[in-house]
Amino acid sequence: MDNKTGLASWEAIVVDKMPSLSKPEAVVLAMWSFGIVISQSCGVNNVSVFLAALLNVKENSMRQRLREWYKEANAKKGEKREEVDVTTCFVPLVKWVLSWWSSDEKQLALAMDASSLGKRFVVLAISIVYRGCAIPVAWIVLREGVKGEWRTHWEALFGHLHEAIPADWTVIVLADRGLYARWLYVAIKKNGWHPFLRVNHTYGTFCRQGTSQFLPLKIALPAQGQCWSGQVTCFKTNPLDCTLLACWGEQHADPWLILTDLVPNQADVFWYSLRAWIECGFKQAKRAGWQWHQTRMTDPQRATRLWLAIAVATLWVVSVGGEAEENLPASSFDALPLAHFARTLSPCDFFRRSVSCFRRGLLVIFATLLAHRPFPTGNFRPEPWPTLDHNSFVSIDST
Repeated sequence: MDNKTGLASWEAIVVDKMPSLSKPEAVVLAMWSFGIVISQSCGVNNVSVFLAALLNVKENSMRQRLREWYKEANAKKGEKREEVDVTTCFVPLVKWVLSWWSSDEKQLALAMDASSLGKRFVVLAISIVYRGCAIPVAWIVLREGVKGEWRTHWEALFGHLHEAIPADWTVIVLADRGLYARWLYVAIKKNGWHPFLRVNHTYGTFCRQGTSQFLPLKIALPAQGQCWSGQVTCFKTNPLDCTLLACWGEQHADPWLILTDLVPNQADVFWYSLRAWIECGFKQAKRAGWQWHQTRMTDPQRATRLWLAIAVATLWVVSVGGEAEENLPASSFDALPLAHFARTLSPCDFFRRSVSCFRRGLLVIFATLLAHRPFPTGNFRPEPWPTLDHNSFVSIDST
């Protein structure tokens, strides 16, 4: 299969998976995302040069077609001018991922965070985290430094995702301590999902269930190497009834204090480690993947539309990389001699990815197209969520 045939195959998939777009819009989205993957750049010049060579058309014509796709309606040529409404694509993106998800898995981890691009943009994103990567499924690009709270934007993003995931799925939403707010906890629960929000240990108080005394959060774990969980009321002002999960690893400068609505025996504090994958996702959108940091765009609305192509490109690459990773030969660890050095390493030290899921997906796509094999699409086969090793921590009596 050559790249031209591959593009046609990809167009058919994108048109099918993105019914909220008109067919012409979906076709150009397929062209954008295909070009991003092959050129490893989201720059309009790089993508247009590649697509023009692939389709044997003029570069200027292709560049204009790509630019028209992300422009607002009043900046386009022609009479029937419409602009792409990215918000209508959020639910189809989630459903696209779930349609390729393992049928026996009904749990999903979402992470939310903000990423700056110099002094130009701030991206607020909600992503599905998977095998060390993150697939954006809802986002907005704002101007850096513009005054105003982010709360309205975050609430709108969650509102767009309402009912995107079946009710019988377990969904956790992870956020770092800089984003915690009571309204955010409520907004996540409103979608039928479970907050998994880190709070700052240096301020705030909590009251253990069955007691009336509020204690500083900073004494929840007095020393490293300790863990605790229990149902509490957090914060004397604007109190919140929730579960507090606490863990302080020897390698961490600060403890993890996580607030969730799950009862203690249903949640594991180590699930919070999945949150770091959204940072990997931002890195892959920039220097490690699509070179978003080199964009010359200055309009945040156009950048928001371009991020749809970035999201679709990421979805494709990560699905292929994850499936390829899952199909790797089993480790020969069990065949090693009992005295082998590798047996002295912890599981997390021994089983490390030599190549990221994202990079593996890129390489598999390139190799498949060059070898003229059937068009590469993947599936999502999630790893088990991490769990707390209680042998490595001292559990503090919940009383």
